Amino acid sequence: MERARRLAYRAILKRLGSEAKQFRQNETLLHTVSPVSYTPSRYALLANMAAMYAVYHGPEGLKSIAQRVHGLAGAFSLGLKKLGTGEVQGLPFFDTVKVKVADAHAIADAAYKSEINLRIVDRNTITVSFDETTTLEDVDKLLKVFAGGKPMHLDNKYGAYFDFGNHTEKVGLTNPGWIGADVCHLNLHKTFCIPHGGGGPGMGPIGVKKHLAPFLPSHPVVPTGGIPAPDKSHPLGTISAAPWGSALILPISYTYIAMMGSNGLTEASKIAILNANYMAKRLENYYPILFRGVNGTVAHEFIVDLRGFKNTAGIEPEDVAKRLMDYGFHGPTMSWPVPGTLMIEPTESESKAELDRFCDALISIREEIAQIENGKADVHNNVLKGAPHPPSLLMGDAWTKPYSREYAAFPAAWLRVAKFWPTTGRVDNVYGDRNLVCTLLPASHVVEEQAAATA
Repeated sequence: MERARRLAYRAILKRLGSEAKQFRQNETLLHTVSPVSYTPSRYALLANMAAMYAVYHGPEGLKSIAQRVHGLAGAFSLGLKKLGTGEVQGLPFFDTVKVKVADAHAIADAAYKSEINLRIVDRNTITVSFDETTTLEDVDKLLKVFAGGKPMHLDNKYGAYFDFGNHTEKVGLTNPGWIGADVCHLNLHKTFCIPHGGGGPGMGPIGVKKHLAPFLPSHPVVPTGGIPAPDKSHPLGTISAAPWGSALILPISYTYIAMMGSNGLTEASKIAILNANYMAKRLENYYPILFRGVNGTVAHEFIVDLRGFKNTAGIEPEDVAKRLMDYGFHGPTMSWPVPGTLMIEPTESESKAELDRFCDALISIREEIAQIENGKADVHNNVLKGAPHPPSLLMGDAWTKPYSREYAAFPAAWLRVAKFWPTTGRVDNVYGDRNLVCTLLPASHVVEEQAAATA
């Protein structure tokens, strides 16, 4: 018996013709199966959910999810092969691995105790499915289940080490454990308010996962690390003079974290990432920007590629860094992690006006490089090669440069209002590296000073 809302569909049929008639037949079929439900509406809502899922992730996002899911399934398959307790069947697979085992029910029961549901096909076959919510920890749990509760060690020679020298883009947004690190060196400089030179590696805790804790070094004065004080059978030695490194530095980071709070630290990370992307976007038409993501974005820092200017204008990264001093800026990280580049980290503390001022300086320097490329400035004697220009040089009697003192000192209008002046000119780096000079005074000089003071 046909159950359909005939009146409404007759009205549609008169207006739209045969296409509406086909729709009515589908509606009739659905209502015959479930005459008291709104099945078509429910299907439409599910279809909308699936569509919005695809729209939200986009083509690249869906592809990334699929690759990750397949990778987890592959890692599980390789783990089973190492264990030798199950035979993977049904190759090739995508997200579901079919495994032949001795007792499928025993495996399923053990997995259930670990809060994992597995599908039993028959007494000797079980399937394991992965999706975007699956983690590496889940894979470890599964392998432990298939190993009969014993820990799984695929290869004791390998582990993931992450050198988190700067965590600005990670705080509140991710953590080393989620990323999959086995060992993490957590420097406290920059991200947690310690100066880079005075407290970077000098106070950088090293965190490890539980299976590596027994291998942490200890200390002869105050036992630390993974070895208890009574256990001296396998000493791993000492790596620092003090048990906890430069502990007096820690109150700086503690105070900063306490004042910011979790929400404040997360907001600082977001602003730092936003600032870096804003600057990268402003500079992309003037300099190549390296290592962008699939969406063209960067993290909390970005790398400006200057390597091409060596061939076109004879300009090195050092020349750009020194010229920035004439604009009132300290040069950013140079030639790291890529030789011939500048790595810029704006952080969360700078205002938009300051970010714009720095970008304007780099854009102005790019124009100065263009003058060399166009032959308007000499390749060997130009404002970049002569930078920085301290007051002693600018106000001296001798001036042999092909450019004016004004252009050297005030390349931008804002510098006439306020300027941070460099105190010295270009240093001969090679000479300093090759010629070591002792600055300690001889002992006789100290004795003479003491004698003069007491005379």
